[in-house]
Amino acid sequence: MEQNYDVIVIGSGPGGYVAGIRAGQLGLKVGVIEKDPFLGGTCLHRGCIPTKSLLENADVWQKVQKAKDFGITIGDAKLDFSAVQTRKQGVVDQNAKGIEFLFKKNKVERITGMGTVIDAKTVEVDGKRLSTKNIILAMGSVPKDLPHIKADGKRIINSDHILRLTEVPKSMLVIGAGAVGCEFASIFARFGAKVTIVEVMPQLLPIEDEDIAKEFTRVFKKKGIDVYTDSKVLSCEVTDSGVKSTIESKGKQVVIETELVLSATGRRAVTETAGLDKTQVKIDQRGFIQVDEFMRTNVPGIYAIGDIVPTPALAHCASAEGILAVEHIKGMPVRPINYDHVPNCTYTDPEVASVGLTEKKAKERGYDVKIGKFPFTANSKAKIIGEANGLVKYVVDAKYDELLGVHIVGPKATELIVEGCAALELEATSESIAKTIHAHPTLSEALMEAAEDVMGHSIHQ
Repeated sequence: MEQNYDVIVIGSGPGGYVAGIRAGQLGLKVGVIEKDPFLGGTCLHRGCIPTKSLLENADVWQKVQKAKDFGITIGDAKLDFSAVQTRKQGVVDQNAKGIEFLFKKNKVERITGMGTVIDAKTVEVDGKRLSTKNIILAMGSVPKDLPHIKADGKRIINSDHILRLTEVPKSMLVIGAGAVGCEFASIFARFGAKVTIVEVMPQLLPIEDEDIAKEFTRVFKKKGIDVYTDSKVLSCEVTDSGVKSTIESKGKQVVIETELVLSATGRRAVTETAGLDKTQVKIDQRGFIQVDEFMRTNVPGIYAIGDIVPTPALAHCASAEGILAVEHIKGMPVRPINYDHVPNCTYTDPEVASVGLTEKKAKERGYDVKIGKFPFTANSKAKIIGEANGLVKYVVDAKYDELLGVHIVGPKATELIVEGCAALELEATSESIAKTIHAHPTLSEALMEAAEDVMGHSIHQ
């Protein structure tokens, strides 16, 4: 049996590696187990970072296409997709090296191998047993297939496979219009693929506010993406040249032939590899580990964070949960996470970001709701940068004027949302936001004017 650890973390994604670093900062003896030869997990290697890198390339390519509008003439611009992929990998590798440096700096021991729980005080890694006072489970998630449509990695692919493409397909059908599906639709449509997106729910980005989703869909369609909502893919038949997909939409069947099909229908928690069947750790019917407000499982000394628990499957949420778990282990005074205050970001064109309650959810919770909106068409900076689609929407409690939700679709929405996050955390009112002087000309003025609109006196609309 190896020497005793204060904490062993299984998984080095944005939940696990952050937990490890925080434990090191607090002087705990900590080891982080990772089965892959690199640190960073899905987010860094198969999720957030490579995807956003590709999105940045698509943004640059789009700007090149629009250069003439800005009085700049460019010659015969060409897209070199292999160079796009090389740059993406460079960004990923730099970040992975950064985590290795932070582990050394904070005395976090990296343990390579597959970690399995023997009991609440023992973890086994490739036959070697390690004793520990606490375990943090952070194994993450993997893409989930539809029961009747299985990814083969060739013609029917998932979000892991698509990152390894060597060329842009001529056409693509995307199944699922959550953040993952919409981001890849946005990337490849701008790279020149003919993209069709199918969503079983009534709107694209089903978790977002209806007004935001409506505007987002309008712009998506304007960019040449075919959209089918309230629709389902009945079958995908692989042919010599691609895939023949049969879709049921509004009572009719439609056949669409594309070079590739991307299945972006969600992810499943990875709990089967950690030996939890040998413990009493409770796992629900959906495969999520049950935890309390401090990320503790029902087994003392075992915590769980990130995509394996039934909280928002977002990197920043997993990181916050990792810090909470470690600080609770250390015995620090901690505050449970308010999941209403976790922002959602979708890095499409246009970007979408939100925090707090949608109008529908606020009404379901019994609030008397006031709404404020402001369009980017009336924002000077949006016109300057040539991206004037979208709007800001506030959902406000009419009784106390407290902000309940901030919703943005438009340029730099994923950066602007931090004002909404701070506002909700500080229990701000629409009046306090409206009275906060915002610099001119900036995109952030749209947030001020939406707050003014709640009060009935937005200046520029």
